[in-house]
Amino acid sequence: MDLVAEFEAERGRLTALAHRMLGSRSEAEDAVQETWLRYSGALADPRSRAEIRHLGGWLTTTCARICLDVLRSARVRRETYPGQWLPEPVVTPWSAGGPGPDGFAPDPADRAVRRDRLGTALLVVLERLTPEQRVAFVLHDVFAVPFARVAEVLASTPEAARQLASRARRAVTATDAPRHTAGPAEQREVLAAFAAATESGDLDALVRVLAPDVVLIGDGGGHFPTARRPVVGADPVARFLLGLFTRAGRYGQRLRAEPVLVDGVLGLHLETVTPDGRPMRMVTGFAVHHGRISGLFNQLNPDKLHRLSDLDPAATWPPRW
Repeated sequence: MDLVAEFEAERGRLTALAHRMLGSRSEAEDAVQETWLRYSGALADPRSRAEIRHLGGWLTTTCARICLDVLRSARVRRETYPGQWLPEPVVTPWSAGGPGPDGFAPDPADRAVRRDRLGTALLVVLERLTPEQRVAFVLHDVFAVPFARVAEVLASTPEAARQLASRARRAVTATDAPRHTAGPAEQREVLAAFAAATESGDLDALVRVLAPDVVLIGDGGGHFPTARRPVVGADPVARFLLGLFTRAGRYGQRLRAEPVLVDGVLGLHLETVTPDGRPMRMVTGFAVHHGRISGLFNQLNPDKLHRLSDLDPAATWPPRW
């Protein structure tokens, strides 16, 4: 029972760590479960357990090594993925009173990440990195793991780990990477303006709420059509979105939405019906920077939304804030 209690105390942090490395909640949970199996096997002997001075560090290193192996194999799978790829979103309830927990740690005060390390935007940018760069960046820059321990995970030297994290940091902060820096109040204000502009069909108003270099990415997983490549720029994205919402609005009152947290950032859960009568769900994550939307991430792949709860029957479009 002590082994279970000790591990469960670390589960939220390990899952957050694995999710930011892998971009998949299900893969993250598998990695954490594998960490538990190794933990229970290696530390069931009290004498072996006594040799571990810092359990959290041991678990972090073990989980990170498992994630590194998964990342290396995931490269081949991503190359054959139909269309654009987005991470499996972690969707949690939103309340007007505050941002709430991010879906991993039991207490939001215990989260190991800062606001600018949350959101789908970061997970999308992390896809640009090599597995080694991603592990080094997430461990050091997001979870403050010393480079000496990062080097243990990567079977390298601290200096090599430092260089990997530095290269990753440059990619994450590149000028073409969507940035998210907004707090909860600003997120709510910007998304309310976004919803109002799309509902009214006002192209100029929608362009004003979008950053000049905004990027839109859609993941249908081969189930629903999406743009084959990212849509970039305020005017192209605004026109694409208005076309999308106009088509959905043609099917009566069947377009509904409610605010949710998507990877810890305010987003939208939408439902409608396709022209052939199929129900369609979409989770949209946002990145908000300097009062404008810098990134929109539309997840439509039902294989990545199987955890999603049903919308409240009273949900409407535009959503109620």
